[in-house]
Amino acid sequence: MPASWDDLKGTRLEAMSDAERAEYERAYAAAALAAEVGERVRAAREAAGLSQRELARRMGTSQAAVDRLESGGVGATLTTLQRVATALGLEVSIELRRSA
Repeated sequence: MPASWDDLKGTRLEAMSDAERAEYERAYAAAALAAEVGERVRAAREAAGLSQRELARRMGTSQAAVDRLESGGVGATLTTLQRVATALGLEVSIELRRSA
């Protein structure tokens, strides 16, 4: 029986040095944040009844850029999030809190 994805991941993580594991955790956290922000942008766009193309037009960017943002393929800058919010008639709110 082939190893599961979790088994393979565990084996790979166990073989990493402390520095490699720290870099992995940093990259994973950045990717997870980009995915979460992208999902929130997509949900806000859909709630506003807009297509990616229409949001892009309102932001002055391309549909492909909106797609990359929504898919988590790129990390959003605060400037980009402000442009999204303005285009959707929303405001950006940042909350910093203790980690769980």
